[in-house]
Amino acid sequence: MTSPLIIFASGASGLPAAAPLEFASLVLPRSPNTCLATPGWHPGFRHVETPLYPVSPERLFATLERVAGSFPRTYPYGAWADRRQAQWVERTRLMNYPDIIVAEAVAAPQGGAGLFLYSRSLLGWSDLGANRARVGRWLAALATAA
Repeated sequence: MTSPLIIFASGASGLPAAAPLEFASLVLPRSPNTCLATPGWHPGFRHVETPLYPVSPERLFATLERVAGSFPRTYPYGAWADRRQAQWVERTRLMNYPDIIVAEAVAAPQGGAGLFLYSRSLLGWSDLGANRARVGRWLAALATAA
Protein backbone atom coordinates (compact mmCIF):
# COMPACT_ATOMS: atom_id res chain seq x y z
CA MET A 1 0.00 0.00 0.00
CA THR A 2 1.31 3.42 -0.95
CA SER A 3 1.24 6.10 1.74
CA PRO A 4 -0.80 9.23 1.01
CA LEU A 5 2.18 11.19 2.39
CA ILE A 6 3.87 10.76 -1.00
CA ILE A 7 1.97 13.85 -2.20
CA PHE A 8 4.35 15.95 -0.10
CA ALA A 9 7.42 14.42 -1.75
CA SER A 10 9.05 15.44 -5.02
CA GLY A 11 10.12 13.44 -8.04
CA ALA A 12 10.32 9.74 -7.20
CA SER A 13 10.93 10.41 -3.51
CA GLY A 14 8.71 8.53 -1.11
CA LEU A 15 7.82 5.81 -3.60
CA PRO A 16 8.70 2.13 -3.17
CA ALA A 17 11.72 0.95 -5.15
CA ALA A 18 11.00 0.49 -8.84
CA ALA A 19 11.00 -3.03 -10.28
CA PRO A 20 10.69 -4.19 -13.88
CA LEU A 21 7.14 -4.85 -15.05
CA GLU A 22 6.29 -8.10 -16.81
CA PHE A 23 3.81 -7.05 -19.49
CA ALA A 24 3.09 -10.69 -20.37
CA SER A 25 1.59 -11.32 -16.93
CA LEU A 26 0.22 -7.84 -16.17
CA VAL A 27 -3.19 -7.89 -14.49
CA LEU A 28 -4.90 -4.52 -14.55
CA PRO A 29 -6.63 -3.29 -11.41
CA ARG A 30 -10.42 -3.05 -11.29
CA SER A 31 -10.20 0.72 -10.89
CA PRO A 32 -10.46 2.88 -14.03
CA ASN A 33 -7.27 4.80 -13.27
CA THR A 34 -4.92 3.12 -15.73
CA CYS A 35 -4.25 3.04 -19.46
CA LEU A 36 -2.41 0.23 -21.23
CA ALA A 37 -1.14 0.62 -24.78
CA THR A 38 0.30 -2.41 -26.59
CA PRO A 39 1.31 -3.36 -30.13
CA GLY A 40 -1.46 -4.68 -32.36
CA TRP A 41 0.19 -8.09 -32.62
CA HIS A 42 0.16 -8.55 -28.83
CA PRO A 43 -2.72 -10.92 -27.95
CA GLY A 44 -3.62 -9.45 -24.56
CA PHE A 45 -6.03 -6.71 -23.53
CA ARG A 46 -5.25 -3.09 -24.39
CA HIS A 47 -6.92 0.29 -24.11
CA VAL A 48 -4.87 1.75 -26.97
CA GLU A 49 -2.99 0.11 -29.83
CA THR A 50 0.56 1.30 -30.49
CA PRO A 51 1.89 1.41 -34.06
CA LEU A 52 4.70 -0.62 -35.57
CA TYR A 53 7.84 1.54 -35.51
CA PRO A 54 10.21 1.10 -38.48
CA VAL A 55 13.32 1.28 -36.28
CA SER A 56 15.22 -1.10 -34.05
CA PRO A 57 13.96 -1.60 -30.48
CA GLU A 58 17.19 -0.01 -29.23
CA ARG A 59 16.60 3.14 -31.29
CA LEU A 60 12.96 3.32 -30.22
CA PHE A 61 14.02 3.01 -26.58
CA ALA A 62 16.62 5.79 -26.94
CA THR A 63 14.02 8.05 -28.57
CA LEU A 64 11.53 7.20 -25.84
CA GLU A 65 14.00 8.16 -23.10
CA ARG A 66 14.63 11.50 -24.82
CA VAL A 67 10.90 12.17 -25.26
CA ALA A 68 10.10 11.27 -21.64
CA GLY A 69 12.60 13.81 -20.42
CA SER A 70 10.73 16.58 -22.25
CA PHE A 71 7.51 16.29 -20.25
CA PRO A 72 6.96 18.64 -17.30
CA ARG A 73 6.91 17.21 -13.78
CA THR A 74 8.23 13.87 -15.11
CA TYR A 75 11.15 12.20 -13.32
CA PRO A 76 13.12 8.98 -13.87
CA TYR A 77 11.97 6.17 -11.59
CA GLY A 78 13.77 3.05 -12.84
CA ALA A 79 15.48 1.72 -15.96
CA TRP A 80 16.57 -1.68 -17.23
CA ALA A 81 18.51 -1.10 -20.45
CA ASP A 82 18.96 -4.84 -21.09
CA ARG A 83 15.20 -5.23 -21.51
CA ARG A 84 14.69 -1.74 -22.98
CA GLN A 85 12.26 -0.84 -20.20
CA ALA A 86 12.12 2.36 -18.17
CA GLN A 87 9.74 3.90 -15.67
CA TRP A 88 8.97 7.49 -14.82
CA VAL A 89 6.96 9.34 -12.20
CA GLU A 90 4.81 12.21 -13.36
CA ARG A 91 3.49 14.49 -10.62
CA THR A 92 0.09 16.06 -11.24
CA ARG A 93 0.10 19.82 -11.51
CA LEU A 94 -2.44 20.72 -8.83
CA MET A 95 -2.22 17.99 -6.19
CA ASN A 96 1.30 16.61 -6.79
CA TYR A 97 -0.09 13.07 -7.02
CA PRO A 98 2.48 10.62 -8.41
CA ASP A 99 1.51 8.61 -11.47
CA ILE A 100 3.77 5.89 -12.87
CA ILE A 101 4.55 5.46 -16.56
CA VAL A 102 6.21 2.25 -17.74
CA ALA A 103 7.48 1.78 -21.29
CA GLU A 104 9.22 -1.10 -23.01
CA ALA A 105 10.46 -1.31 -26.60
CA VAL A 106 10.37 -4.81 -28.09
CA ALA A 107 11.30 -6.43 -31.37
CA ALA A 108 8.25 -6.86 -33.60
CA PRO A 109 7.71 -10.27 -35.24
CA GLN A 110 7.58 -8.68 -38.69
CA GLY A 111 10.64 -6.46 -38.11
CA GLY A 112 10.88 -3.05 -36.57
CA ALA A 113 9.81 -2.36 -33.01
CA GLY A 114 6.71 -2.41 -30.87
CA LEU A 115 5.97 -0.42 -27.75
CA PHE A 116 4.28 -1.28 -24.48
CA LEU A 117 3.21 1.83 -22.57
CA TYR A 118 1.37 1.71 -19.25
CA SER A 119 0.29 4.72 -17.23
CA ARG A 120 -1.32 4.32 -13.82
CA SER A 121 -2.34 6.41 -10.86
CA LEU A 122 -1.08 5.42 -7.44
CA LEU A 123 -3.83 7.24 -5.56
CA GLY A 124 -7.58 7.33 -6.01
CA TRP A 125 -10.14 5.28 -7.86
CA SER A 126 -10.81 7.29 -11.01
CA ASP A 127 -8.42 9.56 -12.85
CA LEU A 128 -11.06 11.22 -15.08
CA GLY A 129 -9.15 10.05 -18.16
CA ALA A 130 -5.77 11.51 -17.16
CA ASN A 131 -3.80 8.31 -17.85
CA ARG A 132 -5.40 7.79 -21.26
CA ALA A 133 -4.65 11.42 -22.17
CA ARG A 134 -1.05 10.97 -20.99
CA VAL A 135 -0.60 7.86 -23.14
CA GLY A 136 -1.94 9.84 -26.09
CA ARG A 137 0.52 12.69 -25.45
CA TRP A 138 3.45 10.29 -25.15
CA LEU A 139 2.53 8.44 -28.37
CA ALA A 140 2.08 11.72 -30.26
CA ALA A 141 5.44 13.04 -29.01
CA LEU A 142 7.12 9.76 -29.90
CA ALA A 143 5.62 9.84 -33.42
CA THR A 144 6.99 13.35 -33.91
CA ALA A 145 10.44 12.41 -32.59
CA ALA A 146 10.77 9.04 -34.35
